[in-house]
Amino acid sequence: MSEERFVEGVRLSNPDKILYPEQGITKSDLADYYVAVADRILPHVALRPITMVRCPTGQGKKCFYQRHAGSGVPEQLGEVTVPGFDEPYLYVRDLPGLIAMVQMGVLEMHPWAVTVAHPDRADRIIFDLDPDEGLGFAEVIAAAIEVRERLSALGLTSFVKTTGGKGLHVVVPIEPTAEWREVKRFAKGVSAEMAADAPERYLTKISKAERAGRIFIDYLRNDPTSTAVAPYSTRSRLGAPVAMPLTWDQVRDGLDPCAYTIATVPGLIAAQAADPWAGMLEVRQRLPDQPRA
Repeated sequence: MSEERFVEGVRLSNPDKILYPEQGITKSDLADYYVAVADRILPHVALRPITMVRCPTGQGKKCFYQRHAGSGVPEQLGEVTVPGFDEPYLYVRDLPGLIAMVQMGVLEMHPWAVTVAHPDRADRIIFDLDPDEGLGFAEVIAAAIEVRERLSALGLTSFVKTTGGKGLHVVVPIEPTAEWREVKRFAKGVSAEMAADAPERYLTKISKAERAGRIFIDYLRNDPTSTAVAPYSTRSRLGAPVAMPLTWDQVRDGLDPCAYTIATVPGLIAAQAADPWAGMLEVRQRLPDQPRA
């Protein structure tokens, strides 16, 4: 067994360590995955405060969250001070930073909806569609399409991704002009309208006891320090799933979020004619009540 390996100039200790026992995926395999998807993931995680889910002994073992620098944090990660918070937060600059997180045993990356350049202004709105355990994925697909249609009626372009779990995220890029309370108020308003129009299908309360047979539209992601899993991030779950950006044409009957894993995603990307989220960084839009410059 190898004692070390260097990837993008970053030392991986114990590269043969198994991180996903079910698939036999090693630390070295995980590093290779992030090299393969670097061009896709970095535009959405670089230069953003990030919350890491560290699982040093692998999936299914003890994991913990980390946001701040501490002992053993590699030099490839940066730190940024966020107004209103005492301790600086970690962020990734580039591919070596991604590999450094692999060395740390990070199995999930959850960036904030802000950049280090504007840490007090959101540039993403997240609608997290979290279904009750008994619901099929077709209901989640229908919910995502409804969110998209409501946003489109307000003049907003949105994007969609799987989460590596049972839900979908609808993501709205915006210019970083609105304060957090405005962003959250807007997300809550759209979510509440859906719940009011179809209370048998949707709710906006986090209570699992009230969720039976319905989809929780989680607008609470739109708060400072609240995060959502990054596109192309792995998850610390059975099957080694990946949060996968989709085209809206893919959000239809037959969509299987379990098809997107560490093993399959690099090949799927290579076969794509275009990046489903390629246009996100070019979209220029604001909340409907925000004046344009």
